[in-house]
Amino acid sequence: MPGRTHKIIRICERQGVPVLADMACIGAGEWVTTPKRRPPQGELTTTERTVNRGLSAARVPVERGIARLKSWRIFRRARYSPNRMTSIATAVLTLERHR
Repeated sequence: MPGRTHKIIRICERQGVPVLADMACIGAGEWVTTPKRRPPQGELTTTERTVNRGLSAARVPVERGIARLKSWRIFRRARYSPNRMTSIATAVLTLERHR
């Protein structure tokens, strides 16, 4: 997960910002809330399924935003530093607002 490399999770923790992530981030730390995995040869409880659905619903706006950014060609194959990508993302979001 990129957050581990760029210390995003630690920054969010320091700022008190909760991190909701998908299953790819399981094990990223206590501050990261991820869906519950189905146990081997078992099923999730009704409560666990409900919590997983809630996490998924909370992440939908972010996922849509990321998909919208990826519609811009510059983000599809970008290999820039995170600092430079922040500047580019700011410019793109400004353009999106005026669209």
